[in-house]
Amino acid sequence: MAPMKLEIVTAERLVYSEDVDMLVAPGIDGELGILPRHAPLLTVLKPGEIRVTRDGDVSYLAVSGGFLEVMSDTVTILADTAEQAEEINAERAEAALARAQERIESSASDMDLQMAMASMRRSQARLAVATRRRRRQQPPS
Repeated sequence: MAPMKLEIVTAERLVYSEDVDMLVAPGIDGELGILPRHAPLLTVLKPGEIRVTRDGDVSYLAVSGGFLEVMSDTVTILADTAEQAEEINAERAEAALARAQERIESSASDMDLQMAMASMRRSQARLAVATRRRRRQQPPS
């Protein structure tokens, strides 16, 4: 099957631009699997992991939300933020998750709680991607 073009863009930069065989993204209503020749689609993304398969290799990126568009054999993701696994500092992601959890426990208003929950979901996605990268780098026992 011919590959499709995947571009992941934020307001600051082009994060990813490659021909890929498949991707799985965190859609607002659940995970979306996209293969070449997918029907046209426009959907909202929630914070989570993007899994990209290219030539049999799987790589992961963390997104904090945005939009995914499929047109022909091109997939464009306009992300609020996006990071490749190599860019994520796991210790900072863990610290951000701990801060978000503290804010959730001590939130005084619904708005504070919603903001803390969004921060927690972003941190969880970053940490999941960083953890996958660490596991893949460890030699098998």
